[in-house]
Amino acid sequence: MNLLSGFNNGAELDSVLVALKAGNATQLSHHFDSRVDISLPEKSDNYSRSQAVMVIKDFFTSNGGVKTFELKHRGDNNGSNYLIGVLMTNNGRYRTTLFMKQKGDKAFLQEMRFQEE
Repeated sequence: MNLLSGFNNGAELDSVLVALKAGNATQLSHHFDSRVDISLPEKSDNYSRSQAVMVIKDFFTSNGGVKTFELKHRGDNNGSNYLIGVLMTNNGRYRTTLFMKQKGDKAFLQEMRFQEE
């Protein structure tokens, strides 16, 4: 089964996965929509793209850095694509859900959820 088949642009998904595995918030931000819902264990809000990159960067740093990201599932729901996986940091593991919406020929991250396991 090809994990990229549910996305119109597999290269975008690859880039998101590479950014998550590396804990690279700046690279991840290239896929953010103009506003992004971010749910973290200690806070949840809707952020502008520039705010979102700072929130994610702080989350990665405050958890001692990212070790890797393991993709568990991907799918489609009402025109949105989603990814579910586990983000492994030096301070813990987080069930991670990402929602992407296709706009034209590009998919944008609209929601990110990180829940402690």
